[in-house]
Parts: sequence; structure tokens; C-alpha cells
Amino acid sequence: MVSVGTMAFLAQELMFFAGLFAMYFTSRANGLAAGDWAHQTENLNVIFGLIITIVLLASSVTSQVGVFAAERGDVFGLRKWFSVTILLGVVFLGLVAFEWTEMVHEGVTPQASVYGSVFYIITGFHMAHVTAGILAFIVVLLRVSKSKFTPAQATAAMVTSYYWHFVDVVWIGVFTTIYLVQ
Repeated sequence: MVSVGTMAFLAQELMFFAGLFAMYFTSRANGLAAGDWAHQTENLNVIFGLIITIVLLASSVTSQVGVFAAERGDVFGLRKWFSVTILLGVVFLGLVAFEWTEMVHEGVTPQASVYGSVFYIITGFHMAHVTAGILAFIVVLLRVSKSKFTPAQATAAMVTSYYWHFVDVVWIGVFTTIYLVQ
């Protein structure tokens, strides 16, 4: 069973990202009125953004398979699937970083426009959360490798997976907002 603290933590993270989305839509309304928002969004590669999204969603599946392994007491399965999740998370970070370099190459920078600032703030904070999730998976794997597998470690795997699913759901919102709504 996941603790109330975990739920409270995820709730505050939800509020944090809600604030970022509010910033996006407020900036978008002002940018559309000024006429420069549409020009900045022309540089987005929606297909590439979809590929990034698929990678992250695949990592959510592997994370959950790892939790199922942990619940069965299958340490090998937990290690295997969490390692794949970490790998997919790192690939996701690399793809978003590549997207950043492409956007900079097209002149979309935080200094160039409000859109650039909002784009890098939202995706940057999301990347920080993905990085935190990767580190949490590494901690779970280290705990499992250093001691006898216990139900507490299965709970840690579950909580880490909940956080990862949360980060994935937030990315669906980021992808929809930035790449589709524009």
C-alpha cells in the first residue's frame, strides 16, 4: 500500500505542473495577440515529438512490468525491467536534448521570445523530473542488489513506478499542449 505521503507528494507535483501549464496558456494568449506565437511554433517537429512520447510511454510499461515482477518476488525480473526503464528514460532525455538543439538552430531560444522561454521552462522542468525518476530507479536497483529482497523493497519499486507514471502522464499533457495545441 502506498502511503499518504506519496499521494501528497504527487499532488504537490501536480500543482507545480498546473502552474507551468497556466504560464503556457497565459503566455500563449498574449503571444497570439502580439502575432509572434505562431511563427515560433512553426519550428516544432510533431512527428519527432510523437516519437519522444512513444519512448516515454514504453518506459512506463517496462516500469509496471518491473513492479509486477517485484510483487511476485522476482528480483531478476525487477532488475531487468527497471534497467530497461532507465535506458528508455535516458533515451528520452537524449531525444529532448536533441529537440532543444534543433529549436536553438531554428532561432527559438529563451532570449528570443516568450514562446522560447516557456518551451524550455516546461520541457526543462519535465526533464529534471525524468532525471529524478531515473535516479530513483537506480536507488531501488542498488537497494535490491545490496540486500535480501524484502516487501519494503517491493513497496519502494511500486512508489518509484507511481512517480514514473505521473511523469509520463505529465508528458502527455506537455506533448498535447506544446506540439498539438501550439
